[in-house]
Amino acid sequence: MGDLQWHKNVFLLAILAGFMYSCGIKKSVTNRPDISKYSSDLPEKHTLNDSTFFAGNNFLIKNKQGLWELYVEGNPLEIGSITGLLSDSLMYKQEAVFFNKIRELVPSEGKQKFLRKFLSWYNRKMYKHIPEEYKAEIYGVSQYASTDFNTIAPPYLRALYLHGAHDIGHALQDLALVGCTSFAAWGEKTEDHKLLIGRNFDFYAGDEFAENKIIAFVKPDSGHPFMSVTWGGMMGVVSGMNTQGLTVTINAGKSKIPLIAKTPISIVTREILQYASTIDEAIAIAKSRDVFVSESIMVGSAKDKRAVLIEVSPKKFGVYQVQNSNQLVCSNHFQSDAYATDRRNSKAITESHSAYRYERMTSLLEQKDQLNPSKGVSILRNKKGLNDKNIGYGNEKALNQLLAHHGIVFQPEDLKVWISSNPYQLGEFVAYDLNSVFNNREQNPSAISLQIPALNIAKDPFLETQAYANYEAYRVVERKIESAIATNKELDETLINTGIRLNPEYWKAYALAGDYYYKTKKYKAAAEAYHTALNKEVPTLSDSKHLAKYLKKATRKAKK
Repeated sequence: MGDLQWHKNVFLLAILAGFMYSCGIKKSVTNRPDISKYSSDLPEKHTLNDSTFFAGNNFLIKNKQGLWELYVEGNPLEIGSITGLLSDSLMYKQEAVFFNKIRELVPSEGKQKFLRKFLSWYNRKMYKHIPEEYKAEIYGVSQYASTDFNTIAPPYLRALYLHGAHDIGHALQDLALVGCTSFAAWGEKTEDHKLLIGRNFDFYAGDEFAENKIIAFVKPDSGHPFMSVTWGGMMGVVSGMNTQGLTVTINAGKSKIPLIAKTPISIVTREILQYASTIDEAIAIAKSRDVFVSESIMVGSAKDKRAVLIEVSPKKFGVYQVQNSNQLVCSNHFQSDAYATDRRNSKAITESHSAYRYERMTSLLEQKDQLNPSKGVSILRNKKGLNDKNIGYGNEKALNQLLAHHGIVFQPEDLKVWISSNPYQLGEFVAYDLNSVFNNREQNPSAISLQIPALNIAKDPFLETQAYANYEAYRVVERKIESAIATNKELDETLINTGIRLNPEYWKAYALAGDYYYKTKKYKAAAEAYHTALNKEVPTLSDSKHLAKYLKKATRKAKK
């Protein structure tokens, strides 16, 4: 458990420290995109209230479900600049989340200085691998970044490396602070025989990171209009669909990682979304970019009426498509022939919870009759393990780990999309139709949400249960116990029992109890807690090894 938490903290630290860029690599620090060919005239910003902003035909509003809806159009510089103009307060909040986490995890100025120097070297050539138009967008949005963080790095560099945050953390530790799971179904697997895609984006960088989700509707001067789920300052794409009915979602994988940053995966998927209308076009774009992490990109296509996985890594490239089947499942390991003998991928299958979630998703798809958006949402919200086993709330083996940044369901052939609202993917799934957003919308913006209320999918009834209240209370207790263990502080031991009572089937509640008792030299109690934890559904081999190791040590010490 302690090892697991350390790895997670290091991963998150790597993400956050990626912004702490030292000005030691001259070319990368001084490089700026050529924006001379773009108009710099921007419409005036009008503020209707604290949740409604307009600038010409562009706007940002907050809907009743708490999702921000952004509409922006123009050339790359205009898209970036207007996004920054409208969402500057959200950008500030997002940066503050990252830098506050840095101070929390690494209070040592010496360690921060070391990370700045390392990352200045690591990122030295990233600017060469990002298309000029996206650098222009990033430059535009950076002009509205807060000056509060200028001592860390100037705004453009902070904004640029924001787009490689996921990749940097992944590359430094070859870990994923995510357990994303996605599916696609078509033909006889769906009610209307049309393509249906669903995914959970289980990236977790603290609760505050997911508080201000932005649903961006972007109409660029070149390429296809598209939507994506994003956050302040982020111009890349993690989940999105364009007006050609092409969708992209990303799932982290494992393979050999080079020690230099190249094209961030969110920029690759942004390019696919903006310029591809078919699977073949998406594959061609993905092949043209050098990445520095391993990722599965699920591409769904209304024109092709199916979905495939484009599996990219620094040294290998594969495409996986199902044969004689109308469904596709993706977790966090590769499935194409290119990775059939890949050692790291095989290790991920054996030692992580990726294969378990893959099997669970496959099982749920088989259990459902013909799928529709509501049934797809119910799968994404599923909190149990294989054979409907109760594995504790928050378990990484569950499809719904109760930490998702967002859940999303696409109907590409109808250009419809459903996006979850807080908390996690439990809130109402809000429906949008790209036909009405981009084709039938009046030119003058209004303060009315772009959603289609009649198509919304109701919040999960689980939100009204005592079990949910207990889980939220458990999370508070868990953080207190983890803090006590990390700082060697004494704890009221009734809190440990409270954590177990609130989430009795969750392995981690007992693992934390074992770690605390072991540190306080109560070895008999520690051994009992570790033994119980091992008999629950433990997510990874490293977790199991930790428990077994300390069970043995605690048992031996208890006998002395």
